[in-house]
Amino acid sequence: MGSRKADQVITILLVDDIAELRNSIRKLLSMESDFEVVGMAGTGHEGLALAKELKPDIIIMDINMPDIDGLQVTTRIINLLPETGIIIMSAQDDKSYIRQAMVAGAKAFLTKPSTMDELYHTVRAVYSRARPQAGPSSSSAARPRPAAQSPQDQRIRAGNIIVVYSPQGGAGCTTIAINLAAELTRENCRVLLVDANLQFGDVGVFLNLSVRSTMVDLVEDVDDLDLEHFEDAITQHNSGLKVLMGPPRPELAEKVTSNPDALPNILSKIRSEYDFIVVDTSLHLDDMALSLMDLATRIILVSTPTLQSVKNVRFVLDLFEKLTLSMEKILLIFNRLPLDPQLRKFAITPEKAQSFLKQPVHTIIPADEQMMSEAIRKGIPVVGNKRDRDKSPVKELVAFADSLFTALMPAAQGEPSRLDGKPVAARAIPGKGS
Repeated sequence: MGSRKADQVITILLVDDIAELRNSIRKLLSMESDFEVVGMAGTGHEGLALAKELKPDIIIMDINMPDIDGLQVTTRIINLLPETGIIIMSAQDDKSYIRQAMVAGAKAFLTKPSTMDELYHTVRAVYSRARPQAGPSSSSAARPRPAAQSPQDQRIRAGNIIVVYSPQGGAGCTTIAINLAAELTRENCRVLLVDANLQFGDVGVFLNLSVRSTMVDLVEDVDDLDLEHFEDAITQHNSGLKVLMGPPRPELAEKVTSNPDALPNILSKIRSEYDFIVVDTSLHLDDMALSLMDLATRIILVSTPTLQSVKNVRFVLDLFEKLTLSMEKILLIFNRLPLDPQLRKFAITPEKAQSFLKQPVHTIIPADEQMMSEAIRKGIPVVGNKRDRDKSPVKELVAFADSLFTALMPAAQGEPSRLDGKPVAARAIPGKGS
């Protein structure tokens, strides 16, 4: 029972004092071919004993148990098996519980009840981050606790700021920003998603986040901002994605906009703590938005295949040139191209858009509104569903994130690299000729 399976199988231990819930989670996990539940425990002491015996990849741990609570068990297990990823589950979603779980060494926090996709995605994401890069699992004595910072964590990060913008409402900027940030979040890569659509931001809705702290809590003390204060304002999604949320209500946006330099200054102060900061913006090109673009490593300029959208993007490109904004850091995304060939007849083609805009289209993302709506309903990034990674638009979003990572991470290591948009003619346009 304690033997390890092939590398692609994730071994899981369930620790919960409610037998019915343990069995329910076990049945859900058994539906996935890369999961294997190797043991179940009803008390903290039983969980600790089975963890020592089985050395699972993942432990799903309840907080409240009859003998010792899940947080104490988590700390003890992490001391013995630092490579094991622990996911805390609780009916309580209070921020203090989440913080205690992270301090104890847990890699994620799930609120009961969680959806099937949330459970699957969290297990895979934690496994990806927690598994050792090299060497046998028995080397735990030589490995630092996950709750502590390793030298890799302490290094100065790449500090790439990616601003996602469109002058056209409904272009899909929030979807692109969320999925880009989620896909960039990988082992040894720290990513932050920022909702800078200050009045009507949808990041919290799309990810089903319960938010208690936002950037509003930071702007008044921006001059004296420290990392601990900043981290207190961060919300963490079940997938592990870190989010700095915008004002919780439209009328509170003025607290941020009254000082247009506040948010850019905040990001300037903390960018060395992250490899990528992905910023979702509103369609208004105000002083704050332009300051963020000046700060950006890349600007993702989003157009849809409509005449109005392409026209507005042309105006923005003209403005950028007048403001002497570097055009080399602009990546043009053609979003929501219809998959149906019949509907595509009525859309602006990427070739025509590129010719009119005099700007290469870097990536074409087809539309699948049903898939996107389902992801929003479940509160998860669409790239998180591995079963859809070979389908459009997931595969295009994944490829775009990979191209950014490949181009920008070497630059942080002293190897300059540019991400130049290639002409559409040199790229495969989904469904062309069908």
